[in-house]
Amino acid sequence: MINKYARKLAAKLAPDPEAFLAALEAGKSAQPSVLWLRDGDEHPFAALPPAPWQPDFVEAMAQGERPGRHALHNEGAYYCLDLSSVFEASALCGLPTGGTVVDVCAAPGGKAIFAYRALAPQRLIANEVIGKRLGPLTGNLRRCGVAAETRCADPSKLAEELSGLASVVLVDAPCSGQSLLARGQDNPGAFHPVNVNSCANRQKRILAESVRLLAPGGFLLYSTCTYAREENEDVIAWLLARFPELTVQELPTHAAHRSPHADFPCYRLWPDAGYGAGGFVALLQSPISAP
Repeated sequence: MINKYARKLAAKLAPDPEAFLAALEAGKSAQPSVLWLRDGDEHPFAALPPAPWQPDFVEAMAQGERPGRHALHNEGAYYCLDLSSVFEASALCGLPTGGTVVDVCAAPGGKAIFAYRALAPQRLIANEVIGKRLGPLTGNLRRCGVAAETRCADPSKLAEELSGLASVVLVDAPCSGQSLLARGQDNPGAFHPVNVNSCANRQKRILAESVRLLAPGGFLLYSTCTYAREENEDVIAWLLARFPELTVQELPTHAAHRSPHADFPCYRLWPDAGYGAGGFVALLQSPISAP
């Protein structure tokens, strides 16, 4: 629903407010892509030219392709996800492989599966605090042949169990989900300030616990599928104020999408850019201990 709150956000943040609002109104910005999990499979789909941040194991689908209906999907050869999710997860590309990866908010599994493909972790832990979402998560991991330990724990309990062990932590945070409108889905109240602020407070709590998971020199990826500054740049600014030892990393492949709404590197994708429904990503690193 395009209401006064959506229009206010567009006027304050969007590079092209009218194009942004038109994308929300049309609800057709979703851009299917497939994350290939096996080498050697013949790729039967027509793919679009890759974006600068798109890894070679992901293909964006040309119009008319239906990868979710192909037999290879049921065989676990690939995982389907919106291209904007690839924009966020591709911040992991180039990080050290191996180690322990913890996905704190893992359902339905896209970021964890991406991390498995990109980082080949020795240990992958996929956590989902909402019990009813654990089934789809474990089902997707199993179908795709991803070896992962699953948890259903509050982030505080996860931090107690795994404190200081993770080389990479993923927080694809619960958010107001404003990009659902760009996908053509209903999401009443997505732009209302009460909802946005409630989500931001939850995100801060999750991140504060997630920092405890980081090993020295470990990386923390924070992403959302929403546009509100309060849930994106402002959350990272809050995190840096509370944990000043963290450093935010530049992502050269994402440079064209750097947010102008922060004095540190973080990146936005808008639904009128042609790369999916949109989202936000920032990559942070904990300090490396002295020898």
